[in-house]
Amino acid sequence: MARPAKPRSTAHGGQGQLRIIAGEWRSRRFAFPEAPGLRPTPDRVRETLFNWLAPYIEGARVLECFAGSGAVFLEALSRGASAGLALELDTGAARSLRGHLDTLACTRGQVLQQDSLRYLAEQPAQPFDIAFLDPPFQLDLLQPACLLLESRGWLADDAWIYTESASAPSSLALPDTWQLHREKHTGQVYYALWRRRVTR
Repeated sequence: MARPAKPRSTAHGGQGQLRIIAGEWRSRRFAFPEAPGLRPTPDRVRETLFNWLAPYIEGARVLECFAGSGAVFLEALSRGASAGLALELDTGAARSLRGHLDTLACTRGQVLQQDSLRYLAEQPAQPFDIAFLDPPFQLDLLQPACLLLESRGWLADDAWIYTESASAPSSLALPDTWQLHREKHTGQVYYALWRRRVTR
């Protein structure tokens, strides 16, 4: 989920703005509907994240759960991800993100209006190279989502996983196969990049 470069206060049900930072669609701007629990990621955090992922994003298959505004998803596709799947429960947010892909004439991204936990638990898994997880904090969705990604086969052996949380990464009970690669803290949010390490 992503926040506009210059956040502004809007009434419930209003519109936010997102900007794609780099890549094929650099500087393109889109509006997105506000939704309960949507906590957009600031541009500066998104830029840091994709600096971390720069050597790995080209050609990657990406999954974003709890997609919200879709800015992280669009950024990944703009920077060369080969395919992407975004899961978002809110009808308006999912519809808006589909519209952005249509506007960009992008056929590499798929948006499903789905409960992320249910989808991960019930659908046949396909391994992704990079997963983005930024759920609403108050619903305690991060840990179960991470465990489903790991246990249900949604991640490549050497996948990268990005998380945002209200708690320090060291306090999160995440899968043992995930190693913390980078982390930062801004305001009340911790954001971290993990590397999955599996030996066959």
